[in-house]
Amino acid sequence: MRQDPETRPREDRTAETAKDDPSVTARTTPPRAGVRGFRVGDGPRLVEAWRRSAPADPITPDRFRSLVLLDANFDPEGLRVAVDGDRIVGAAYAVRRLTPLAGTDLEPEQGWIPFFFVHPDARGRGLGRRLLTEALDWLHGHGRTRVDFSSYTPHYVLPGLDAETYPEAAGLLGSLGFRTQYEAAAMDRGLVGYRLPEEVARRAEELTARGHRFGTPSDDDLVDLVALAGDHFNADWARAIRGCLAAGTPLDRIVVVRDPAGRLVGWAMHGAYDFADERFGPFGVLEEMRGTGLGKVLLHLVLERMRARGAHSAWFLWTGERSPAGHLYRAAGFRTTRVFRVLRREAAR
Repeated sequence: MRQDPETRPREDRTAETAKDDPSVTARTTPPRAGVRGFRVGDGPRLVEAWRRSAPADPITPDRFRSLVLLDANFDPEGLRVAVDGDRIVGAAYAVRRLTPLAGTDLEPEQGWIPFFFVHPDARGRGLGRRLLTEALDWLHGHGRTRVDFSSYTPHYVLPGLDAETYPEAAGLLGSLGFRTQYEAAAMDRGLVGYRLPEEVARRAEELTARGHRFGTPSDDDLVDLVALAGDHFNADWARAIRGCLAAGTPLDRIVVVRDPAGRLVGWAMHGAYDFADERFGPFGVLEEMRGTGLGKVLLHLVLERMRARGAHSAWFLWTGERSPAGHLYRAAGFRTTRVFRVLRREAAR
C-alpha cells in the first residue's frame, strides 16, 4: 500500500522532493571542499581557521609568518589548503629541505608534516585524510620516503602529536601508517616564591673553589658557546642561540660555566625562542662533566635570574621523561604538562 508522503519519515520526503528540486540536495548534501596549494591572501583566513580548529594550540599571524612563510624551506605547493567557497576549512603542511640545517646535508629522503587541521564545521567528510594524503603524495613526489610528524627543525610548531588533546588526529595518522618513534615531555614549574636551594648554592661554591667559573658570557665567549651547542648537542640549538642573540636577546639570559682548564663545558639559558622570557632552554653540559652537579647549578642559576626578572613560571616543550635531563628537571620541581608523540611513516620509493 502506498504511504502518504505527509506520514513518511522526514528524510524520505526530503529525498523524494530532491528529485524534483535540486536546491534541496544543495541544502542537505555537505559541499566538497577543494584542496590546493597556498596562495596570496590565504594567510589571515588560514590563521583564523587554525584558531577555531585547534583552540588548545592557536597561532598568531606573526608566528605563522615566522614559522611558515619566512622559512627558507617553504614551498607554497607543500601547504595544502582546503577551501569551501570563500572559507578556508583545513590545511596540511608538508616541507622538505631546500637549504641544509647545517653543512651540506639536505636529508634527501626526509620530509615533515609540522601541522594539519580541519575546521569543526568540515569534519566527518574525510577531509583530514584527503589533506594528509595530498601532503604525503607531494613529499613522495619529491623523493621523500620517510616523513615525520612533526619534529621539523628549525620551525616546528609542536614537538609531535598530543594524542590526549587530539585523539581523532592520532587515529587518522595511525591509519595512514605513522608509528611512534619516541615521546617528548613538555614541563612547567612555578617560580612564584622561588629561592635558590641552599644545597645548590653550596655546590656552586664548591665547584667555584675547585676552579670552575660560572657567569654571563662575554661576546667572545659566544664563539665557544655556539660551537659547544652545535658540535656536542645539535645544530638547531646552535642556530637558536645564534639567531636569538643576533635578534637582540640580552646576554644575561645565559649562564655559562668553564672548567679549571678554561674550557666552556656547559650552559643554560632562557628566552631563546620567540622572545618568550619564561621559556627555558636550550641547556647542556658536556657528557664527561655530568654527575658533577654542574647541570643542577646551571639550571637553578637561570631559574633564579628568571624569577629576578619577574617570571611567574618556567616551561619548555621537549625532553625525555625518563632521561637524565628529565630526572634533573623533576628534582628541580618541574612537572609534565603535556606529552607529544614523535611519529614517523616510511614508504617504499
